[in-house]
Amino acid sequence: MWTVVYMAQDMETAEKVKEVLTKEGFLVKLRPLNKKLDKKGSYCEVLVPKAEAQDAQSIIIEYGL
Repeated sequence: MWTVVYMAQDMETAEKVKEVLTKEGFLVKLRPLNKKLDKKGSYCEVLVPKAEAQDAQSIIIEYGL
């Protein structure tokens, strides 16, 4: 099961968070909250497997994202 660990305000931010988490060894999915895949103005959820959620959130905080 996948768990949301970050809500990004745009796809650019979501991609940055995904890049950091992937670099740290996490599996990451992005899920836009609307059908339009605009780079700006479309909220996006960043998800990781539930078992890794706490560690992923720690990494996000560590990187100041």
